[in-house]
Amino acid sequence: MEQLLNQISSFFHWFEHEIFTVGETIITYGSVARLLFILIITYVVSRVLQNALRRFASYRKSMAQSSVYALTRITHYVVMLIGFLVAVSSVGIDLTKFAIFASALGIGVGFGLQNLISNFTAGIMLLFEKTLKVGDFVELESGVTGEVKEINIRSTIITTNDNIDIIVPNSEFVSGRMTNWTMRDTYRRIHVPFGVAYGTDKELVRKAVLEAAERVPHTLQDGTHKPPQVWFVEFGDSSLNFELVAWLKPEAVNRPGAVKAAFLWEIHTSLEEYKIEVPFPQRDLHIRSWSEHAVMPHSRASTSGLQKQQELEQQQEAGATAEPSADPEQRPENDAAKDL
Repeated sequence: MEQLLNQISSFFHWFEHEIFTVGETIITYGSVARLLFILIITYVVSRVLQNALRRFASYRKSMAQSSVYALTRITHYVVMLIGFLVAVSSVGIDLTKFAIFASALGIGVGFGLQNLISNFTAGIMLLFEKTLKVGDFVELESGVTGEVKEINIRSTIITTNDNIDIIVPNSEFVSGRMTNWTMRDTYRRIHVPFGVAYGTDKELVRKAVLEAAERVPHTLQDGTHKPPQVWFVEFGDSSLNFELVAWLKPEAVNRPGAVKAAFLWEIHTSLEEYKIEVPFPQRDLHIRSWSEHAVMPHSRASTSGLQKQQELEQQQEAGATAEPSADPEQRPENDAAKDL
């Protein structure tokens, strides 16, 4: 029994071995273990608080999902910061010594950490401003479109319709232009352009395209918004240009590519059923006058040869009644015959 107590005592005595010193504070194995233990407990407490907030929000249906997410993230940051300060204090390091660390951090920010601090600040702003929420469908200035899945400290994860996760720095949402398709409302209107041949009956076009819109399941027809419309928008070079304007159901807003493809498919089907021509680009050339001097050089040669042929034919017709020439030397020479 005494030997066991001696082993336990030597084990705890090993925790008192010095590793290094920070100023006047001695860092031992025991202080490092205490630091890690407090950080682990802090993380567990943070997770428990986040789960409690989510359960509380599930009972309160009035709380928006975006507000719950922002509250849980902020709670996590605050609890981890408090736990870190407590852990550092337990080691014996004076928190006033962090003034030196803060000054060093300021120099680091000036030399290369400004992007990190900028993204962190932008992430906090996004959580408080609520201009961007988890579940929103956004389109960035760079052309990235997708649904917001997570808003983290440095970046935001966006999942495209092709199930590709794109990590976007938070500063891009604050400094750049962003289109949020679902910020205030999930009802959106789509414009689908198409063209028909000149001379087509406009009323027939309207009838065909409205029938096509009714067959598309994404069309909203609940009476709260205007029904689908066909707008005549432009006299094109080769076609009369129209647009199908229709309100979409909320679940179709996040799929703009598939929705437009569905409308175009049905529009083409209706136009074929009503024998309405979909034109292709074409040009009509009208020649008002013809000038021999304005013809290209090779065209001039062709015109001159045609004139000579016409003169020869006239001479042959005039000489049909005349006597043939008696002098064979007046005939044109055949150079090719001489070479044989």
